[in-house]
Amino acid sequence: MQPADFIIEHADLIATCAGPAPRRGTALREISALRDSVVASYRGEIVFVGPSGALGAHIAMEHGAARLDARGCTVTPGFVDPHTHVVYAGNRSHELQRRLAGASYAAIAAGGGGIVRTVAATRAASEDDLMAAARVRLDEMAAWGTTTCEAKSGYGLTLESELRQLRVVKRLNEAHPLDLVPTFLGAHEIPEEYRARPDDYVALVIDEMIPRVVADGLAEWCDVFCDEGAFTPQESVAILSAGARAGLKPRVHADELALSGGSHVAAKVGARSADHLIFVDEEGAAALAAAGTCAVLLPAAAFYLKAGRFAPARMLIDRGVPVALGTDLNPGAGLSASMPFAMTLACFAMQMTLEEALVASTLNAAWSLDRADTIGSLEPGKLMDAVVIDGSLIDLLRVGTSPVRTVIKRGQPL
Repeated sequence: MQPADFIIEHADLIATCAGPAPRRGTALREISALRDSVVASYRGEIVFVGPSGALGAHIAMEHGAARLDARGCTVTPGFVDPHTHVVYAGNRSHELQRRLAGASYAAIAAGGGGIVRTVAATRAASEDDLMAAARVRLDEMAAWGTTTCEAKSGYGLTLESELRQLRVVKRLNEAHPLDLVPTFLGAHEIPEEYRARPDDYVALVIDEMIPRVVADGLAEWCDVFCDEGAFTPQESVAILSAGARAGLKPRVHADELALSGGSHVAAKVGARSADHLIFVDEEGAAALAAAGTCAVLLPAAAFYLKAGRFAPARMLIDRGVPVALGTDLNPGAGLSASMPFAMTLACFAMQMTLEEALVASTLNAAWSLDRADTIGSLEPGKLMDAVVIDGSLIDLLRVGTSPVRTVIKRGQPL
């Protein structure tokens, strides 16, 4: 029989989200829920999910095995946040006050705010300072149920400062309980010193940054902000293609500020994800569906930007695009580390069902990071990453209080 050293038992419901990934269309609602069941693991890996009465026939609990009584609770997979800018320095809270007073994102950026302000602070910060600040944010994410997150560079925009951010991600991955997935985002913005010669900055990203990032083994993905006022579709294709040739898988910030062609760029380069998509149209959705690209939607960003609209989740789902959710944690428009808050906005502002939001925050989010074979659902062979929620699944949508009772990472309560 299979040994086990940790078990979650007596839960009112276990939403396993088990099954193939990614989920599309009506399949996005399949949470594969179980009642009167248990989840058991050994050395951080799930070994049994099934009826309580069948546990003894399959599992031998080790002496001293940890048991978590989840009576009155719902258990879900650990949340996977597929889009964060968790490593940065500085504070832009004053910009939020300006936005609340009516200033637009574009006006704030034109006045020296936005990304370039965070770039200045991040360039001036030491590696240890960046790590200490990011650790606090990761702790907050973990408290809300996140067990794996993507982490981007992009607030350095010089070779050394981009490498510094990615080194911090690597160190955090080794030191913090959460698993981090590293993404190189040197093409986040044209830095001020290159505004008059953007072609030179694109060349810097392609010819110097990407080769060093790969040589130092610091990233798995290459991202580009393809949007109005950032990088053109042509520049984005060139950068992402260079990254792919070097071994970095592509993902794209797409159609956030305007219908910029970002979704078509993602489809053209075979990106695993196109993120934001506030302005994506049906033609762009069709391209994403045909390419098998995941739409990573970030409703908290639209909320904090006061964008006046949210990504058309229902249209994307109806057209067969896999959909995932993320927080877009960042200093300017991603002010929430909470995946449950992203799920709440997805349900009430983007017309997603609760079940769709859960799968989008677990299995599909894991697939968008190429991790669905190890995380995103509660199935034998995957990591024992789980969230124990006080009450029922609907309690995830409460605002102003956390429904999370316990977070388990690799079989260990955090």
